[in-house]
Amino acid sequence: MTRIAVITPILPVPEDMTRGRFIYETTRALARQADVRVFLTQAQYPQASWLQPSRHKSVVMADAYSLPGIDIETVTYPALPLISRVTNGWVSGMSLLKRVAQYSPDILIGYWTYPEGAGAEYVGRKLGKPVVIGALGTDINDRHGINAWLTRRTLQAADRIVLVSQAMTQHAIQTFGVSPERCATVVNGINTAVFHPQDRNSCREALGLPPDAPVVIYVGRLIEAKGLGELVASATKLRQKHPDLRTILIGDGPYLETLKGLIAAQGQQDRIILAGGQLPQTVAQYINAADVLTLPSWSEGYPNVLVEALACGCPVVATRVGGIPEIVTTDNGCLIPARDTNALTKALDQTLEKAWDRPAISRNMSRTWDDVARETLHVCRSLTR
Repeated sequence: MTRIAVITPILPVPEDMTRGRFIYETTRALARQADVRVFLTQAQYPQASWLQPSRHKSVVMADAYSLPGIDIETVTYPALPLISRVTNGWVSGMSLLKRVAQYSPDILIGYWTYPEGAGAEYVGRKLGKPVVIGALGTDINDRHGINAWLTRRTLQAADRIVLVSQAMTQHAIQTFGVSPERCATVVNGINTAVFHPQDRNSCREALGLPPDAPVVIYVGRLIEAKGLGELVASATKLRQKHPDLRTILIGDGPYLETLKGLIAAQGQQDRIILAGGQLPQTVAQYINAADVLTLPSWSEGYPNVLVEALACGCPVVATRVGGIPEIVTTDNGCLIPARDTNALTKALDQTLEKAWDRPAISRNMSRTWDDVARETLHVCRSLTR
């Protein structure tokens, strides 16, 4: 049986169970088809607040951290904001080397290009094992300056790169000079046991939502680049036509406090609800209770929340970025330009007004995580024969 070491900094955590869901579901499915160990790499910053990263919250999980269905080892390495960026790949690799060597894998997968992918490549070279980089979206989109250089170097050093959309594959080739023959497109799947049509009224009752009010939801990280400022502005405008509108934001992230301020400034605390991070089963309830799910991101890879929403039969409004046009059609939703509040408001209004064939939307979404794992495993085995 193929032994795979998965190296990643992102998995669901108690504070946000939506975080890293794609990586978790992929590795859990891989573990049903191969021998897999996940090495959760964690940059450990000094305790002083001024030495914490400004763009994200530093979370370090204890050694006992676990998730159902996968074997996890936590590995920490020292880091400093900005200062250690160039060396983080090498330092993470040094921290991983002994632990990964003890596992003795046939191949390594680094989910997140830099620094974890670079750390995986360091370990792979030392052990004489091939390395696959799993690029997720944010880790290769909008890279500039030193980040772009580090990303290019990591991608070009990989034996194979697995990307989650055709758009991302073309981006890796055109922007970072990766040869097409080293790229494989493996789009995300869904957990059909969780994300499937449910009775709308029952879901609303369970969640305490009014039976007849229009409901818009967002699910994902709370960061500015997800277009959440535009969403708050649009939800406020929409209440002029839909006074009972509820807008529910599910997730957590560094933009939370800013969001609270934006919502309060618009006087929308009673109608724009910050629901926090939720387990997948509860997310599926919210999706089935909603009239539309929106993702007004500035950039994306292949956002799984859209596929999950469509699997539940819920139409979507999303921006025309990354792999989103590969998911959204006129039969299941609406595409809009990024950073355009007026376009978002108009599209949400039209989607709320339209009578959608929700069973038909759901029927077209059947790709599972086992399909994703099977294709990923094929890429791995092609390098170990």
